[in-house]
Amino acid sequence: MESAQVVLMKSDPYDVVGAIELSRATLRKMHQNLWWAVAYNVIAFPLAAGVLYPFTLSPEVAALSMSGSSAIVAINALMLKRTRLPGIKRVTSRASVPAAASA
Repeated sequence: MESAQVVLMKSDPYDVVGAIELSRATLRKMHQNLWWAVAYNVIAFPLAAGVLYPFTLSPEVAALSMSGSSAIVAINALMLKRTRLPGIKRVTSRASVPAAASA
């Protein structure tokens, strides 16, 4: 049995372009999240460990900031939904069409 890296659900070959753009946008988002996490850890770990003594974080504040960092990474990943893809048309529901236009 053979499998493809991209499977077209419709007969429009232009969807391959959309799939490539989506994969590039996903990789960019992964890099953004990786750099956000690295920057947070480079700053927060020394502060929590007391390396920069007058400036320290209590364990409670460090735990809250770690939760906040995870939330920011998750929200950044969710922003991938806003990516505009060439050739991919947005499907709108019937509820969003005004009544006068549908009559």
